[in-house]
Amino acid sequence: MKWILSLPLVFLVNAAQAQVPVIKIDGSSTVFPITEAVSEEFQISKSGKVRVTVGISGTGGGFKKFCRGEIDVQNASRPIQEKEIENCRKAGIKFLEIPIAFDATAVVVNPKNTWAKQITVAELKKMWEPAAQGKIVNWSDVNPAWPKEKIKLYGAGSDSGTFDYFTEAIVGKSKSSRGDYTASEDDNTLVTGVSKDVNALGYIPMAYYEENKSKIKALPVVGGPKAPGKDKAIYPSRETVENGTYYPLSRPVFIYVSETSMKKPEIKEFVDFYVKNSATLVPEVKYVPLPAAAYQESLKNIKANKLGTVFGGHSEVGLKIDELMKRERSL
Repeated sequence: MKWILSLPLVFLVNAAQAQVPVIKIDGSSTVFPITEAVSEEFQISKSGKVRVTVGISGTGGGFKKFCRGEIDVQNASRPIQEKEIENCRKAGIKFLEIPIAFDATAVVVNPKNTWAKQITVAELKKMWEPAAQGKIVNWSDVNPAWPKEKIKLYGAGSDSGTFDYFTEAIVGKSKSSRGDYTASEDDNTLVTGVSKDVNALGYIPMAYYEENKSKIKALPVVGGPKAPGKDKAIYPSRETVENGTYYPLSRPVFIYVSETSMKKPEIKEFVDFYVKNSATLVPEVKYVPLPAAAYQESLKNIKANKLGTVFGGHSEVGLKIDELMKRERSL
């Protein structure tokens, strides 16, 4: 009969777990490592009194949930877009936009690739634009100096903010891409694919490249006429992201928090914790932190409940850190 005596204890434990506040986060796989690190530290600081869940459904998938009021915090590797702003408006969801780091998209190949020493934006466009499907199939179709071997392409899925940004920066139009490639919102899947095929090429967040240098290698990118370095081939790194020379594949990343959720004490505390600890935790997970002044400005905006976006519903290619800090937000 011992199990009967233990039932009240089980009920008490379950009741205690049910009363623990849960902060629901979803969205970008790019921003996931940062938010995961912050969430772990925050939960430790709260001694289990708050639980944080972090999903990965891509920036686009996350915004769908965010604008339905299903999550508190949205990880985003690009700014909120016009249609998403409208969806949030219709649902009565107002939000704070908080930049938390800069990221670079690395163009990666298999370590056994000996022919591609660098790659230009023009070559990437030729490789990834919709017109390439069924036509640009071999490496030699991109550059005649490269071998006549079939390219195996890996890239972000259509719900990914990385997909939106990469296509806009390289092809010239967001979501404009060939469709015959291996797509995933999980960047680890892309790393695995490139690491196993000598003829593979993919694009992934710089942090995933940094964590997998033994499996894949990054190609330096020649940004072209609009790039600060013009004809120079630039590797993705903290330095080249900070000085804007890794063009056009560096960009800010964000969290978005609903105004309603910010009224909950545990979420307000979490967001403050996030911003205050980003300068330390962001570089630990291989991203580029913002200047201290940017985090201080975010804390002021949070305190003042400054709602809206500084992007007007559009992504921008090649935005530098100092330019981001000068922006005024709008609803």
